[in-house]
This record gives sequence, C-alpha cells and structure tokens, in this order.
Amino acid sequence: MLLKDIAYQKIKEKILDEAYQPGHFLSERALINDLDMSKTPIKNALARLETEGFVNVSSKQGIIVNDLSVERINDIYNLRIALEIFNCKSVYQTITGEQLKELSDNLDETKYATDKLDVKAFATLDHQFHLIISEIAGNTEITRTLLNYQDHLRRITLRHLNKDPLRVRTFYQEHTAIFKALESHHSDSIDLMQAHLQNSKSIYFNN
Repeated sequence: MLLKDIAYQKIKEKILDEAYQPGHFLSERALINDLDMSKTPIKNALARLETEGFVNVSSKQGIIVNDLSVERINDIYNLRIALEIFNCKSVYQTITGEQLKELSDNLDETKYATDKLDVKAFATLDHQFHLIISEIAGNTEITRTLLNYQDHLRRITLRHLNKDPLRVRTFYQEHTAIFKALESHHSDSIDLMQAHLQNSKSIYFNN
C-alpha cells in the first residue's frame, strides 16, 4: 500500500472514530506528528478526504473536519431505506443456501462483537450484512451507491453506538429477524428491513 493510501486510511479512521471531532481544526504539522509521515502523502490523503466530504482544506482557515448536516443524514437514510427495501424484494424468494450461509457467517461474527460490546467491530459487520444482501440482489448500481455512502453510514452508526453501546443488541436482534425471514423465503423480510432502518434513523434523530 502506498504511503498516501495509508495516510488516507489513518486520518479517515480517526474521523470515523471522532478522535478528530467535527468542526475541529487540524494542522499539517499535527498530522505529520500523529502519523509519523512526511507532508506529501498527507496532502494527497487530505485532497481525497476533501473530495469525499470528510474535511475542508482552506489556505486561510487550515483543515477543518466536516460534520454531516442533519439534512444530509436524513437524505442518506431515506435513500438507503428505498434501496434496501428493493434489495429484499429482489432476494427473498430466490436466495440460496450458499447465500444464506454467507449471511449466517456474518451473524456469527456479529454475535461475538455484540457479546463483547465491541462497537467498532459491530459497525463494520453491520454494514457488511447489508452489503451482502445487496450483492445477492445483484444490482451493481445499488451496491455501488451503498458503497459510496458506506464510510458516512459507518460514521453515523458509530456515533449511535458510542452514545449507548447496548444498542448493538437491538440491532443484532433485528438482523437476526431479517435473516430468519429470508431463510423462510418470506416477504416479512421487506417490512423487517424497513423497520430496522427506520428504527436506526429514529434513534439518531431522537438523541
């Protein structure tokens, strides 16, 4: 992996974990010290992060960590709900044993993260679960869209769970219910997916 890619991953991870807080000013010097890297890979990483909306780089103000606006979070959730309901409609009748096994393996790992209240691991596995269903549905444009928003969605999820790590138990139970409905080839999976995402959205906006 190139140094600029390593710098990108490390800075993004700190933003997702909110070690670099929204609205926080960063300096190149601080990043050089934190990452133990030279200026060039860090500048390249910042340019990429700015394109993705994580930071704003200004010659006058410096580097500012962007927050997601309430309006954008609402829009992302609504888009996600529409796409993932479509995915469940596409797969519940035709999902195969092999595909169910992939989801089951994800749930096994999620159970472990849930029992340990490992919020970071849970957030990653949570989004993997949804992406697996999207890949099974086979609409590459939907999967690409969800992937494009994945890091912002993970940032929102981590913010949820860091406030109350016990929420992982509710989200795990909801994933399990969706899986069981898919396993039974039942259309309930559509309503369960919608309720799961609406619940996640409601928790965020009511806190």
